[in-house]
Amino acid sequence: MANSGSSVSSTAGLPRRLGDGQLNSERREDEGRTHTMRVLVIEDDKETALFLQKSLKENGHTADLAHDGEAGLSLALDGAYDVLIVDRMLPRLDGLSLIKSLKSEGNRTPVLILSALGEVDDRVKGLRAGGDDYLTKPYAYSELLARVEALGRRTAPEEQQTRYSVGDLVLDRLSHRVTRGGEHILLQPREYRLLEYLMQHAGQVVTRTMLLEHVWDYHFDPQTNVIDVHVSRLRAKIDKNFDKPLLHTVRGAGYTIRDGPA
Repeated sequence: MANSGSSVSSTAGLPRRLGDGQLNSERREDEGRTHTMRVLVIEDDKETALFLQKSLKENGHTADLAHDGEAGLSLALDGAYDVLIVDRMLPRLDGLSLIKSLKSEGNRTPVLILSALGEVDDRVKGLRAGGDDYLTKPYAYSELLARVEALGRRTAPEEQQTRYSVGDLVLDRLSHRVTRGGEHILLQPREYRLLEYLMQHAGQVVTRTMLLEHVWDYHFDPQTNVIDVHVSRLRAKIDKNFDKPLLHTVRGAGYTIRDGPA
């Protein structure tokens, strides 16, 4: 499996690891953007769980561990966590049953499901069970961190904002009005949703998988060019007639919107 830095076998279910220099660089870049979170990792593979705990701590968060579903459910109900990372295949109580039990108790903590089951039907079942996001093994740790922090921001005060801005580009969520340099930009509904999601994650790399899941709701095959088509149309509207481009393609990773070079 090719990836920057060292890597581990996909059969172990571990995330693809980043080299220390790259991990530290990303950590420095993210400092100040995300509040410190308390995360519960419910994962029966102890090596994977310890790696996630260590990596989350290195990125400024705290992490507790549970290695079976019943222990995880107990901790999740008793502790005040910002995000839960739940493996789907757990001993004593499987991940989806755990999530359903949490939701039936009124627990609204955001849940990221980890699973080797990556078919569309599997992901849909996970989300319908009450999961807020779904990541297929093996995965890049940088993407897991981005997803965890995105879930954590849902409950953070700053995530309640109704207005996003990147440079002179402004999106007003109440009026659904988009302007750049004071000039009104007319977007189609899907273009608006795409821009809104990108601006919610301004400065971060958003992968194609994340866009398929959160903007297209799994309705398209991952190999489709629908994302490329919509990104191209959006770029033509928000960048074409302006001096500085804001929407950037990150080769081999996804897209980012930022006021500066990609």
